[in-house]
Amino acid sequence: MTYENLDAKLVNSLLGDGRASLRSLAEELDVSVTTVSNHLSDLEEEGVIEGYTPRVNYDAVGYDVTAVIQLQVEGNALPDVTDTLREHRQMISVYEVTGDYDVIAIGKFKDTDGMNDQIKQLLTDPDIKASNTSVVLNAVSENEQFELDVDDT
Repeated sequence: MTYENLDAKLVNSLLGDGRASLRSLAEELDVSVTTVSNHLSDLEEEGVIEGYTPRVNYDAVGYDVTAVIQLQVEGNALPDVTDTLREHRQMISVYEVTGDYDVIAIGKFKDTDGMNDQIKQLLTDPDIKASNTSVVLNAVSENEQFELDVDDT
């Protein structure tokens, strides 16, 4: 087999089954176990594959309030504010963005009281100039992964 697109095919196979064995991946991709192992090691070292973790349904474990928090931040304080947000264990995503706000953070909470407490704590930071919080009513699609393009020509 040619190794063209092997890395993309390997990633796509793992997206389908993150617990697949090296042997099953090798059989599926028609290459040796050693080839799969070497390519996986390379993908890990290059940061393409960042880890193998379970996908948690937070609603199922009681974190059924999702908040989208938008913050306007003093320009030079942006790294400090994003670091603070990243350290909050219930913030699952933190983005620096363009537009009216500088940061968008997504948080998961057990209830609106817990959400409110954390947001009030954040707003004590004098570098946060303004905020806007939206509570998600229905998560239509969340934490989705997509397959990489494979050129099979």
